[in-house]
Amino acid sequence: MTSPSAESKPLEKCKYTNCLISEKSPYLLQHAHNPVQWYPWCQEAIDKAKKENKLIFLSVGYSTCHWCHVMEKESFENEDVAKIMNEHFVNIKVDREERPDIDRVYMLFVMATNGSGGWPMSVFLTPDLRPVTGGTYFPPEDRWGRPGFKSILLSLAKKWKENQSQFLEASMNIMDALQKISIVDGENSTSVPGEATWDRCVQRYMSNYEPEFGGFGTAPKFPQASIFNFLFHYYARDKSHPEGKKCLEMCLYTLTKIAKGGIHDHVSSGFARYSVDNDWHVPHFEKMLYDQAQLLVAYTDAFLATKDEFYADVVHDIIKYVNRDLRHESGGFYSAEDADSYPTTEATHKKEGAFCVWEYDELKSIIGDKKINSIPYMDIFADYFSIEEDGNISPTSDPHGELTNKNVLIVYGSKEETANKFGLSIDQLNQVLSECIDILYQARQKRPRPHLDSKMLCSWNGLMIAGLAQAGQGLAEKDYVEDAIKTAQFIKKHLYDQSTHTLLHSCYKAEDGSVAQTINPIKGFLDDYAFLIKGLLDLYEASLDLGWLNWARELQQTQDKLFWDPVNSGYFTCSAEDSTVVLRLKEDQDGAEPSGNSVACHNLQRLAAYADKSAAPEGGDHEREMAKQLLLAFSKRLTASPTALPEMMSALMFYNDSPTQVLISGGCSDPRTLELVRVVRSRLLPGRVLAVADPTAESPAGMSDILLSRIRSAGDVPTAYVCRRYACSLPVTDVKQLESLLDEAPATTSTKSK
Repeated sequence: MTSPSAESKPLEKCKYTNCLISEKSPYLLQHAHNPVQWYPWCQEAIDKAKKENKLIFLSVGYSTCHWCHVMEKESFENEDVAKIMNEHFVNIKVDREERPDIDRVYMLFVMATNGSGGWPMSVFLTPDLRPVTGGTYFPPEDRWGRPGFKSILLSLAKKWKENQSQFLEASMNIMDALQKISIVDGENSTSVPGEATWDRCVQRYMSNYEPEFGGFGTAPKFPQASIFNFLFHYYARDKSHPEGKKCLEMCLYTLTKIAKGGIHDHVSSGFARYSVDNDWHVPHFEKMLYDQAQLLVAYTDAFLATKDEFYADVVHDIIKYVNRDLRHESGGFYSAEDADSYPTTEATHKKEGAFCVWEYDELKSIIGDKKINSIPYMDIFADYFSIEEDGNISPTSDPHGELTNKNVLIVYGSKEETANKFGLSIDQLNQVLSECIDILYQARQKRPRPHLDSKMLCSWNGLMIAGLAQAGQGLAEKDYVEDAIKTAQFIKKHLYDQSTHTLLHSCYKAEDGSVAQTINPIKGFLDDYAFLIKGLLDLYEASLDLGWLNWARELQQTQDKLFWDPVNSGYFTCSAEDSTVVLRLKEDQDGAEPSGNSVACHNLQRLAAYADKSAAPEGGDHEREMAKQLLLAFSKRLTASPTALPEMMSALMFYNDSPTQVLISGGCSDPRTLELVRVVRSRLLPGRVLAVADPTAESPAGMSDILLSRIRSAGDVPTAYVCRRYACSLPVTDVKQLESLLDEAPATTSTKSK
């Protein structure tokens, strides 16, 4: 297991200590010894601002944010800047991953006023928390005709003292404007968008597709996993459709290029956040848990679509990384690893990518004089991974000169090309590459490790449960399902209140390795519920344990109570309980993570399918109606900006098509049942809902409660039904028959559901 302290330098006596010292967030603790008198987001700080009649300076970031580190080093560790901040402002530091509700409110303001956003986010607020001005990173001094952070601080302090009424009036107007632009509703839409909407979305992705290295747009390039989900879904609903085939090609080519690129850590596994160039070559080196989780699903889908072991190998690689470097021994997953680290144990300043990059002579020394057929390993390794003597990183990808003469491993060619060049078999080449990677991995372990953000978030762990469960099903790896079960059990123990059926947002690794919690635990947000419910539904299908489905149903009821908008429909990102959150928003963008509303729309439809024709009086109609109302609420957004919500666009197809239900009646331990289940799991099926009703279960209610009182086995023989677009097949008991049903075009399904 990776230790958060692995990157630590010897402790020095700290000159300053502020209120952040009592926090658990690694990001807040990074600033606990700044000369700035930081407060966490709390009532004490807000009351202080009101009492002393000062503006609030709000700084929002996260522990693995490179430019957050830069601004801290330049400004927050500077005693002269800190003196100005302490004299004229109440200073609040927020970890955006701990408080996404606060982050979203003020990021909306920054993007509306500046045209773009990012972290660190720097916002000035009135004592009643209304924003007045802000931006992202500010340099410490005036540069290129633009004011620096010190000048901005002094100017705002002077204006606040001289003309508060103007500030207050402006802040009121700003809040009114934010209220208006934050409204998400369907403007009296009466019908859910249809096929033309997702066809338009596909056309946009086709026009934005970059054919040389894949991806959708130019540098910087992000994996954008929600796009893969949508395009795979579009392909799988009609595999003969020409545009569907093009969607598959775009996904596979892009995923291949990403896996071969420098954004993929070929030595220590896992994926970096994004690449700064067009080739997926030079990454921003931080590794985020949510990227690993979502890419697990994308590469599993690629494997299911092709049965190409290349994609399965990537799945194994991601899971190796997260289990080795991001996992708490109790089953929870940490948030991220930093981009920056010390180049050597003697270094006093961190550099981006220092843990990951290589100089040519260093590689030559590490690999040594090992040879195969008289050919140096180094020559073969350098050819395959495009290593150059003076480094393989373009100056345009390294504006700060931190990567001069460095190499980031990337595969531009193929194994066949390298093997042919050196007269090797593929097996021989694989042996050379594997030995070299092992040597480099061991050498890398001697370097100072990047900072590990050991915060464990319910939402991101929910995504990991989904990724592990889907990988376990698609690759028939029981260990991955067991990993998912262990994580679900972790959440139930550490991030769930059984008495109120509510979730907590985060927990932390304590210094002794145990799981710790803050004095006032942060209550769960929409994403915590939606992402975990998704994970639990996938985990039910992977484990056939009805307990996970039942917990998902319970959490959905809590989610509806806390976040549903009864006026305009859809879910708010936070509950109404915290009065310090001045604006309740609805996320209308699938970005680095899918929006909670997009995932919830899928969840509602899956839960409706599980309740369909069951003993429940509403029989799934309630969840189906909520999904409809959600899609109506976002209908304008889906129609006007189809690529803004690819995950919800997938849910829209799900709604219009109805789910592909595969319903099996048979004993869960019966090999014949499990063989039918295997056939289902081994296919890429759009909007799939898999359910197994076990007539041998101890509780007969278990079978009827899960769904499908209409399902009856053929005597004592396990039986399967396939239902598509509100029509069900005749029952089948033979594996070959089930394979034929699943592989045929949906339009040929028979026997109208009763």
